[in-house]
Amino acid sequence: RGENSRLKSELAKSREQAVAGQEALQENAQLRKLVKLDGSPALAASAYQPVTGRVIARSPTVWRSSVTIDVGSDDGVHVDDPVISGDGLVGRIAAAEPGSSQVMLLTDHESAVSAKVVPAGVQGVIKPEVGDPEHLILDFIDSTKHVHGGQTVVTAGWRAQGLASLFPPGLPLAEVTKASIVDQEAKEQADLRPFADISNLDLVQVL
Repeated sequence: RGENSRLKSELAKSREQAVAGQEALQENAQLRKLVKLDGSPALAASAYQPVTGRVIARSPTVWRSSVTIDVGSDDGVHVDDPVISGDGLVGRIAAAEPGSSQVMLLTDHESAVSAKVVPAGVQGVIKPEVGDPEHLILDFIDSTKHVHGGQTVVTAGWRAQGLASLFPPGLPLAEVTKASIVDQEAKEQADLRPFADISNLDLVQVL
């Protein structure tokens, strides 16, 4: 009985170590992607200082889509700061407290991001398909210019008359998945899939 108890204890400990090892590998992969994005042309020459945080709560509903992260105003986080994962933009800071912040995700019904299709150069505004975190819409497309499935959409990062976009230009956003000529000319829209896994965010950076 003593030997059996010892073996069970060792097995439980081995399982804990295995799980911890898997989590460490997953976190390492996420951090590597964030570091790579930090070094991209979109951010390398910018004045942004990334603050890394972890998602500690989720609040997805049909209309609201947000997460809470474990960094806040004490860490230099401010309202409207962009938030990225290793795959690209995921949202912006909606509220900041000393030790935590709420992130409004791209899939929230109040979210709107100025964007452009590359290399086509077509510009528009990304809005969510409410209730579907894997579906975004590029709205207000110039119907005289057409985009195609597989093209990349990035932040536009505009500046005009002393005003500027909340987001720097060139951050990865999404891929065009459906862009029929009929929809583009009639609705001035194209369907997108976000690069970031919005439903399963873990590590993020506030810019």
